[in-house]
Amino acid sequence: MIWLLLCAIADKLWQGESFLNSTFTPANLKAARADQPFGIFHLATHGEFKSGQPENSYIQFWNTRLSLAQIRQLGLHNPPVELMVLSACRTALGNEEAELGFTGLAVQAGVKSALGSLWYVSDEGTLGLMTTFYRNLKEVPIKAEALRQTQLAMIQGQVKIENGQLITPNGTITLPEELAGIEDKEFTHPYFWSAFTLVGSVLPRAYSGFR
Repeated sequence: MIWLLLCAIADKLWQGESFLNSTFTPANLKAARADQPFGIFHLATHGEFKSGQPENSYIQFWNTRLSLAQIRQLGLHNPPVELMVLSACRTALGNEEAELGFTGLAVQAGVKSALGSLWYVSDEGTLGLMTTFYRNLKEVPIKAEALRQTQLAMIQGQVKIENGQLITPNGTITLPEELAGIEDKEFTHPYFWSAFTLVGSVLPRAYSGFR
């Protein structure tokens, strides 16, 4: 499901590069951004926020786990990333030591704004939400408004899986054969759309690319 999300965003909705499996390393991300400083940085991977020291919480890369204390090593501040999306589980969950979890620390590390989740999310629901969000972001450059319109579309049943297709207000995506057996599903319940929260600046910006 992760690779389908990356392909839909990087190949169809925005122009960018994607790194999957063994190529998904902090070193590769830093090298790619040094070559072309894309304005959007998307991590569709597992994240875990745990209480206690920042080293206890992490984002999973192929060959390593990047802790809260290490997130600045990605160089997101030079130049500043306009939007960092963490579509993994519980990336916006925090505690007294690290309010708003990875998204909060991403903003502290120099990202203009970050989008993350407050609990364990549905893969299918996240595919629908992110696909719709990125399409809205092309038309509505105010990030908070793009997210609001996405959540409204999900509430109204405009985002769903039906007959092997992901249906959104802006079009459909045919699921690959290995996912064709997924049952029809609507994403109107708050579980699917209300987990995601935006932290930092929500003003419109001009994006130089996508990650």
